[in-house]
Formats: sequence, structure tokens, C-alpha cells
Amino acid sequence: MKEKEEENIISMYPEEQKQLDKEWYKSIPAQVFLNYFFAINYHLDHYEGMGLQQLAYFKEVPAELPEEDVEAIKKLLLNSWNTEYALRTTAELGDENYIRNALHWTFPQAYYTVFASLQAFLHTRQIKTSNESLVMREAGRLIVKNAYPQAMSFYASGHYDDFRINRLPLAHYKPGLQIAGKELEAQSQIGQFLKTTRRMKAKAVRQQVQANPNTAIRSSRTGEVLQKFGPQHWQQLTWRMGYTTLFDLLARLRISNSHREIERFVQADIDFRLFHESLLQIVSYLNGIHECYVAQAMSLQQYEAFVQELPAYLQNSFVAARLQDRVKPLLQDDEQQLRTAA
Repeated sequence: MKEKEEENIISMYPEEQKQLDKEWYKSIPAQVFLNYFFAINYHLDHYEGMGLQQLAYFKEVPAELPEEDVEAIKKLLLNSWNTEYALRTTAELGDENYIRNALHWTFPQAYYTVFASLQAFLHTRQIKTSNESLVMREAGRLIVKNAYPQAMSFYASGHYDDFRINRLPLAHYKPGLQIAGKELEAQSQIGQFLKTTRRMKAKAVRQQVQANPNTAIRSSRTGEVLQKFGPQHWQQLTWRMGYTTLFDLLARLRISNSHREIERFVQADIDFRLFHESLLQIVSYLNGIHECYVAQAMSLQQYEAFVQELPAYLQNSFVAARLQDRVKPLLQDDEQQLRTAA
């Protein structure tokens, strides 16, 4: 995370904080990143809103899946679970230093395990693609359509530098540099994260569009490819961006693709174990939601049989725990309601 990309976040804090020792000062960008993901986890854990069982979208059971779709979904789930298994193993094996240096792979693992389970969910709705931008666009639409629990249904929309934060009523407050201990602090930090991520997304779209002579926005006067954008030019790109959601925030974890960028985190003085725990809980929350949708589409009986046939290292693991704690109670309660209504 670059300071400029996070809106020169250091300048947001009082002058006396800028006088802290040099090593801690260097850690501020990493600390802010930790704060963001801790805030997300805090919000998911504390926000009281409608869960899956109350959503109209969840009650719209999809058509029965053909066998080839079931097999494709199983492969996607297995990819997700293998990646989550690797992410969890890091926590079990390592001390603070190990977890610190493991960021090179744990950051992308946290993103890709969720991405694979999201693909599995989309597959139950006949959206079959591995194209990342298409998957993220569909995920954004589903969030806006209330296919997810209210706790994670927040999103950013709007044109460059005219962004709107939706479904986070406390997001307009100024975020602090402390770990969130209240819902106000969590929402303000998530709101800031949504804004900076949408800004980065807009710049990336502009770069892609302007690099292609066939799509580049040109000066109406000279016909040359525009180098400077005004509000009217940014508005021409907004439709390409879709909505900015929790999935886009998780995608920021791919910064480990840049060795220089990840090294800044490794050298920072932050609580790496807390960071890892926050990511694990967010991953478990999101994967659990997708597993509920998949089990509903496959039938609970078929999903249970699949879980029982998993490789030995996944037997009696987090997969079975979520099945017992989240999937079965939700779907059995749903079936009971249908029988009662009949």
C-alpha cells in the first residue's frame, strides 16, 4: 500500500503523532492496513442485521443442477478449501516471526480461497466464468441485490472523487489510527478503505482504457489521447468499474505480487498474529455463506455426502465444522419452514 494511494493517510493525524519514533512512523501504512481488516472483522461480528435465513434472495431456491455443474462446483470448493487449509496451517505452525514472513503467501491465499468459493456460488446461478473482473462485477451486483447478510452488504459507488458509501451509516466519521473498539470506528475505517480502493480502481481503469487507441478518451479539440481528466471524463469510465465491495477490499491483499511492497509489511512493527486472525475469520465468514448457497443448490444430503468423501487432511476440519454449525442449522430450519407452510 502506497501512502499516496491511501490519500496521504499519515497527514490525517495530529502533529504530535508525526513525532513518534522513525520505526513506528514507517509502520503506519501497514498498521492502517491491519486496522482496515480488523475493522471489517469487527463489523461482521458485531453488526446486527438480517442474516441469510431472512433474505428473500436466499429463499429463491435455484433450479436443480445438472451433474456436470455439480462436479464443477465441487472442484471449485475443493480449490477454496485447499487454499484455506494452507492459510490455517500457517497459524498452527508459526510463531510471530514465521507469520510475519508468511505474508508473501498468506495475503494472496486469503483472497483466492474466497474467490474460488465465490465462483462456486456463482456457478449455482449459472454464472460460469473464471474471468476475475466478471466475477467481481457479478459479486457486486449480488451485494446490491441483497444476496448477502446485511453486515457485509456495504459498497461504494459513484464517480471519481464523488464517491458514495452505501449501507454504512457511520462511515462519514473521520477514521482514527487505533484498532476499532466501537462500531463507529469500524465503519469509519471501512468507509475510508472503500474510498481509497475505489479511487485506485478508477485509476487502473483509466490506464487500461487510455492505453488502447480504440477505447481511449480523446480531446474534442485536438483528437489527441487525453492526459488530464476532468469530472466529465471520469464519468465516462464509472460504468466500467461496477460497485466497490468487500470482495474488492480483499483483492487488495494481492499486493504480495510486488516483492518490494510486501517487504514494507514484513519490516513493519504491527501485530501480525492479529492480522492473520482477522483474515481467517473474514475468510471463514464469506466461505461459510457461499457454502450455504451451494448446499442449498446441491441439496443438503448431496453436500453432506461430498464433505464426507473429502481427502483425509480435510476430514473433521473447518469444512465439517461449518457444515454442522452454519450450513445444516440454516437449511434444516429452511426445510422445516417449508413443511410447516405446506
